[in-house]
Amino acid sequence: MRLQDVKISKTGMLELDIMELPKSCVLLISEGKVKIGELPPFAQTTIKTHDGQVKRVNFDEGEEF
Repeated sequence: MRLQDVKISKTGMLELDIMELPKSCVLLISEGKVKIGELPPFAQTTIKTHDGQVKRVNFDEGEEF
């Protein structure tokens, strides 16, 4: 799966080292969960929600010719 879980501390703090993150990425926070995913170089990324909660992330990738 393209999205990876990000750990949240017991105190509810989210810590990320920006030096370890991909060059271009998306950070999703919904329902107390956090996920991070690298964005492909040529794609359309759609985040689908329902009742204000993230339900699905679609990646429609392409390639330069």
